[in-house]
Amino acid sequence: MAFVVVLVVAIAVVVLVLRAAERSGAKQAGAPRPRPQRRPVRPVAPDDDPEFLRELERRARRDDGSPA
Repeated sequence: MAFVVVLVVAIAVVVLVLRAAERSGAKQAGAPRPRPQRRPVRPVAPDDDPEFLRELERRARRDDGSPA
């Protein structure tokens, strides 16, 4: 019976040591850091793109001579 108790305590100690090592390993300077998640670049609709609207207005003025 004492053997089972010692075995359970030994397993608990090993689990705690592994968890502590995992936490401290992530904080070390040499450990690779996880990369931040990037948002996928989504296309901008023409009516939401300020550069497109400026270019459209410039073309309208050049073609017509008066603002659109």
